[in-house]
Amino acid sequence: MVFSRFLLISASFAVLAACSRGGETDGETTYIEDDASSSEPGEEAEAVWRAATPEDAADKFTYSNYNDIRVTHVDLDLNIDFDTKVISGSATLDFEREKNDVDTLVLDANDLKIEMVEAHVGGDWITAGYTMGPDDEVMGSRFAITLPDGADQVRVAYETSPDAEGIQWLSPEQTAGKQHPYLFTQFQPLYARTMIPLQDTPAVRITYDAHLTTPPELIAVMSARQDEDGDRDGDYSFRMSQPIPSYLLALAVGDIEFKAINDHMGVYAEDYILDASAAEFEDTPMMEEAIEAFYGPFRWGRYDQIVLPPSFPFGGMENPRLSFMTPTLIAGDKSLTNVVAHELAHSWSGNLVTNSNWRDAWLNEGFTSYVENRTMEALYGEERAVMERSLDKKSLMEDVAGAARPELTALKMPTDLGHPDDAFSDVSYVGGMFFLKFLENRFGRETFDAFLKDYFDHFAFQSITTEDFLTYFEDNLWADHPEAVSQAEINAWVYEPGFPDTIEDPQSDAFDKVTAQMNAWLGAGDVDGFETSAWTTHEWLHFIRSLPDNISVEQLAALDGRFSLSTSQNAEIANVWYQTAIKAGYEPAFEPLDDFLMRVGRGKFIYPLYQTLVDNGRREWAVAVYERARAGYHPIAQRRIDAIFAG
Repeated sequence: MVFSRFLLISASFAVLAACSRGGETDGETTYIEDDASSSEPGEEAEAVWRAATPEDAADKFTYSNYNDIRVTHVDLDLNIDFDTKVISGSATLDFEREKNDVDTLVLDANDLKIEMVEAHVGGDWITAGYTMGPDDEVMGSRFAITLPDGADQVRVAYETSPDAEGIQWLSPEQTAGKQHPYLFTQFQPLYARTMIPLQDTPAVRITYDAHLTTPPELIAVMSARQDEDGDRDGDYSFRMSQPIPSYLLALAVGDIEFKAINDHMGVYAEDYILDASAAEFEDTPMMEEAIEAFYGPFRWGRYDQIVLPPSFPFGGMENPRLSFMTPTLIAGDKSLTNVVAHELAHSWSGNLVTNSNWRDAWLNEGFTSYVENRTMEALYGEERAVMERSLDKKSLMEDVAGAARPELTALKMPTDLGHPDDAFSDVSYVGGMFFLKFLENRFGRETFDAFLKDYFDHFAFQSITTEDFLTYFEDNLWADHPEAVSQAEINAWVYEPGFPDTIEDPQSDAFDKVTAQMNAWLGAGDVDGFETSAWTTHEWLHFIRSLPDNISVEQLAALDGRFSLSTSQNAEIANVWYQTAIKAGYEPAFEPLDDFLMRVGRGKFIYPLYQTLVDNGRREWAVAVYERARAGYHPIAQRRIDAIFAG
């Protein structure tokens, strides 16, 4: 065991001593300085990481009583109706009682119209009573089913709402082919309940089967083993035999095609972008090999990707066996494929080992960002990995500086987290990555890799808390290397707001050269003297982000005239350029910005662009664009942008 000057005790005993963080607790654990008199001179008190109690570790964003009774399998039989924008049918749920006397199964439901509820008892289906609670704006409704004696399954007949936030229905005009409609889901973090009544929390893992009926001219795919006959016939069956949290259920239906990359990887997409997507993602097998060499075998059978329409609000979504991807990744030069590495890495961190509630989102996203960066280094060299960490750190520091409150800048999110979306900031992604990078530097890469490989294997197909990780870390790494880190350092990284001085400061020689060119130009140089032919996307991002706040319109015009930045087809470059142009009032960028906001729905780009417009006196212009663009955005994006305009 590790020796330390701090003891960790449960919050119920917090009255015994003052907390080492100014008397505040994180809701689960209190840190107290050990009384030196209790030890012999030079002896330190033993550190004990105590797992959170069930009450403290509970997911506050679910109504379900999963600690009493737990759903284990869902069988779906659903019809997809594009005319009414409704999914209807039945969900049959298997469950196991954690407590023998439980007579109620509480599920999550959001805008579901319940038609009938039945319970399976002794081989027969009988009508079961239920209550549907009031609708909460964030959580939806508490759906409580009364279980007859001996019930071992429930079956719910229902239909979804046309306005379900987790489901986007696209008209033919909103697709590239313009001939057929399209549907895709996005369930992270709590939107599976808008399509299926279930225990919608990452603490619960389920297997599932699904039978779907769709228009016969469309293909349906899910985050599962795909329909084995592969025929375009409107009748599709799927099976996910490995237990996953509900947010990893996923569905897409549209006029899509498939192109193989190798024997267990391929790409689905609309025809217009299929070949380009397969070419852009052709390094995915090498990414898989790199991660397997570090952290053990890929355990999901296939790894396919689907490139969705532009309204998909994220860069990627790690749905097992079928990652969802934004078309903004198709840059033609593989410069943005770190997102591919990220979603693939989730096959280990997030999908295999999952945070049990969104307060611990860094366990998913920080680990994945770390594995992503290691993968990019293995494939493309240390310089690219360093450049990406350098850019990420700058974004992290901006996130921390602009946080609504300090508690949201600790890896462990506060107990009063208002919405799980608040956990998905650079704090969880980049901050978590830099914490693991800190541990790698202290323990050594070879030792730390071996530890992570064992960690993924030990917790495979489980949902865990931050404290579960820390306990495993203490027992299986820190105990063997007690001098590598201190208790105070771990506390500062995980529980304290902001980030400690021990965070890495990545330095890129390539960025230094870019900065030197920029400074020479700003010092009355000629824009024609720029040498950018070998610049990567990362160097362009560094350059634009490093432009001074007082950059003039004339200087931006010179750059735009030379490099056509306002019409860049690289969405990452265009995004940072537009933000710079908005702040400087560079008018020639506004027409292409209008076009960008009309055709791109990825939140990473459109949220900060609308916010920057509002913050820089362009609210009226932004509202006019949004009125035209809103119908093409995902409901999640609509909610976020509505909030921007609402202040």
